[in-house]
Amino acid sequence: MLEDITGNPVPAVTFHTRSGHEWVEVTTNDLFAGKTVIVFSLPGAFTPTCSSSHVPRYNQLLPVFKQHGVDDIICISVNDTFVMNEWQKTQHAEGLTFIPDGNGEFSEGMGMLVDKDAIGFGKRSWRYSMLVRDGVIAKMFIEPDVDGDPYGVSDADTMLEYLAPDAPKPLSVTVMTRPGCPFCAKAKAALKDAGIAYEELLLNRDYTDLTLRAVANATSVPQIFIDGQLIGGSDKLDEWLTARG
Repeated sequence: MLEDITGNPVPAVTFHTRSGHEWVEVTTNDLFAGKTVIVFSLPGAFTPTCSSSHVPRYNQLLPVFKQHGVDDIICISVNDTFVMNEWQKTQHAEGLTFIPDGNGEFSEGMGMLVDKDAIGFGKRSWRYSMLVRDGVIAKMFIEPDVDGDPYGVSDADTMLEYLAPDAPKPLSVTVMTRPGCPFCAKAKAALKDAGIAYEELLLNRDYTDLTLRAVANATSVPQIFIDGQLIGGSDKLDEWLTARG
């Protein structure tokens, strides 16, 4: 039975981590004392939902959480430190803290250690998130105790809605470009001047002309997408930025 233990201190555990070529012992006191920390825990590194949704969205919203008093965001999984370190690299999530609960001690102390024998995982953490203030659990979001791996309440957006319901969320922006394109440079400069972060896709490295035609119905670049909407080229971006104010 998964239990909400809001109001309790986090379990006292020492985590065996690896930094460079050295073993580093990290305690829960090191992680939580005197800090406001978000923790999200999940079944395993490199697993589909964890890699495609759980970690990326916390990573994207990290600056927003920081603006609202969060000192750190910790990802915990029942994996060893080598796996967690490599997973952090592949996720480009250097701003998050990845903690290996290799023996499952922290997850067990939280009452969240569950059997995943049916899929060959052994003992793993149930998926949940929590807000911790100075080592005491202030709020928990626990996925429902049903078959499979539910993912609906431990996500970053739910946590942000609880912590700062009026906080604006960062835009999701992608710019399709090609090398040496002056209009692409203009669009990127306009986004930068507006303080809008973006991800750049480069022609013939990240996509081809076929993809450009398929997703943007266009033959020229740049093509800018914002929150799932095709804005268009640099001139259309200028119009969008002007209308945004």
